[in-house]
Amino acid sequence: MADQKKRTKKQSKRAQEIDHSVPLGRCFGFRTACFTTSSLIGGEGHNSQARLACLMGVNTVMPGVLCVGSALPDPPFEFMDGREPSGFDVELMQAVAAELGLTWRLSPYAGADFNGIFGGLASGTWDCVASGAPITPERVRLVSFCMPYIRSGQSLVCNIEATPHVRSIDDLQGMILGVQRGNTSEPVAHRLKDEGRIAEVRIYAYHDIGVMLDDLVAGKIGAVMKLAPVMHWMIRNRSRLRVVQEGITDERLGVAVRLGNDALRVAINDAQARLQKSGVLPQLAKKWLLA
Repeated sequence: MADQKKRTKKQSKRAQEIDHSVPLGRCFGFRTACFTTSSLIGGEGHNSQARLACLMGVNTVMPGVLCVGSALPDPPFEFMDGREPSGFDVELMQAVAAELGLTWRLSPYAGADFNGIFGGLASGTWDCVASGAPITPERVRLVSFCMPYIRSGQSLVCNIEATPHVRSIDDLQGMILGVQRGNTSEPVAHRLKDEGRIAEVRIYAYHDIGVMLDDLVAGKIGAVMKLAPVMHWMIRNRSRLRVVQEGITDERLGVAVRLGNDALRVAINDAQARLQKSGVLPQLAKKWLLA
């Protein structure tokens, strides 16, 4: 009974990461593998939805296809489950594509700097980016964001055997903090360094999140910072690591489209609103972010 109450309390705490205040390209240019699926929702309404999309002025890089750029691995948002892509953003965009009468296609981004993924919108590599992407002032100058669907924040992960005293960013004096290049944790880490609260910022390529966590286990760095849902997922099988602090930042995550592509932005917003009303979006959040 005590364990059940503890799990319920923990789930309730992480439920705060869901933002209830908002409704919930051609694959080339990068060496990527593309994954497609037929619409999951819509059934016989597929053709009528496609006609509606055309009437709304929604044009995609490949006719009839919504090509989505994502940086893997970034569970629980997107990751490979065997040979198939899976995760919150994957299922969300499959449902959005179905609402728009389009076929969903995932195009993995493999760049070392996460911010490079947004360049694929301007170049026509993909129609949108759905990759657990926080909305920042710097990014809104480059792309147009749809309504945010998740509210989250940075968390701190430490090796509880090597540094049992660390409970927050206030305990990192003289230590090395690891972050991924282009992640929104990077400017936070640099600010801590400028304030003299850490000794060094160690930056890893975005796809080297596993290497970063291995270095933390080995004691090569003192801590890691990244969005809480990802860290809870990534350390599940790493007994020495623990999320010791959450809520370091307050960030909204959303789908991005090419700057000025208002037709697609509005269409995705409307699709998200319908998915929120139908209960699909809350169910996806419960499945992937609250489990």
